[in-house]
Amino acid sequence: MITTVTTSTVSTIATAVGLGASLAFVAIVCLIVCVMQKEVLTAYTSRVGLVVSRALNVAIVPLLLVFAMIVAAQLVPFFQ
Repeated sequence: MITTVTTSTVSTIATAVGLGASLAFVAIVCLIVCVMQKEVLTAYTSRVGLVVSRALNVAIVPLLLVFAMIVAAQLVPFFQ
């Protein structure tokens, strides 16, 4: 019984760690794409380009916070 519980616990933790790494990668890629889109749209002189560029801040700011948390979580083991 204990062996089964331990095995399933280890399997669950390994799956969660892999899923967390995948989600972190997706978040970083989304951040890069949004920042690139914002820079391209900033170059346009039209009003629509500027409005969409400002609207991208809605996506960029939370992704920057997620990026900061990812970096902090990766650095914590080095400072312990």
